[in-house]
Amino acid sequence: MMEDWKSRLGDLVYSTNSDYVCDPPEEVAPSLPPRQQKLRVHFERAGRGGKTATIVTGFQGPDADLAQLGKQLKSRLGIGGSAKDGEIILQGNVCPRVVALLKEMGYSQTK
Repeated sequence: MMEDWKSRLGDLVYSTNSDYVCDPPEEVAPSLPPRQQKLRVHFERAGRGGKTATIVTGFQGPDADLAQLGKQLKSRLGIGGSAKDGEIILQGNVCPRVVALLKEMGYSQTK
């Protein structure tokens, strides 16, 4: 029971409505299986101070799963990057290596 009120700490401070019922947060849909994901891999240089970055877009699922995939790619490639706003940004032009790794992980529809 103690965990129940801790999970709601950021939701509501105070309500004067006597009929208010605190609903649990909506569950996030699970990620699609890797074979059903339609990921796109490309690199760009614009707006990055002349530095190239490989971008992976099209991931469908919760941000936690996107971050996990980004972490796996970064560690396997030995490079830096981030996963935010529905895309994975990796440092440098590593498109062929990313496509090969994604295919190895089961993402068959990479482009």
